[in-house]
Amino acid sequence: MRLFVDDTASVKSTIERYKKACSDSSSTGSVSEANAQHYQLEATKLRGQIGNLQNTNRNLVGESLGGLNLRDLKNLESKVERGISRIRTKKNELLFAEIEYMQKREIDLHNNNQFLRTKIAETERSHSQHMNLMPGGSSDYELAQSQPFDARDYLQVNGLPNNNNYNRHDQTTALQLV
Repeated sequence: MRLFVDDTASVKSTIERYKKACSDSSSTGSVSEANAQHYQLEATKLRGQIGNLQNTNRNLVGESLGGLNLRDLKNLESKVERGISRIRTKKNELLFAEIEYMQKREIDLHNNNQFLRTKIAETERSHSQHMNLMPGGSSDYELAQSQPFDARDYLQVNGLPNNNNYNRHDQTTALQLV
């Protein structure tokens, strides 16, 4: 039963809105004229505000100053100085943030550099221990002291041991063709 009552109330309100809309339709011409006048006034106000803003912008960039009196020029100067102060403050904030970032980056790079130096030292120690454990010891090869390893972890060898156990006579024998 409750649903029926609610439906009846909504139907009654719909009929009342319809009657009101029908009675207002006779005066729609006056409502639309009033709306048009209101929008025309608003448009005129907005055009005036746009013109004022354009003049203010021209004044702020130093143009069209001829029509300003001394008081207006002083006000404009104080506005420009306040603007410059805010610009400098923002610029300093950005510079300090950049300096802080660079300092953190410097610390990170320093830490990475230390880590890489440690890793290189460990690798060199590992390779030198490996060379000492090789059969024949390290007396057969001489490691370069200035560059023990290159970027690919290859050992730098100054040269093979000097074995001059061949005769000079073997070198000078000529080949004969038959």
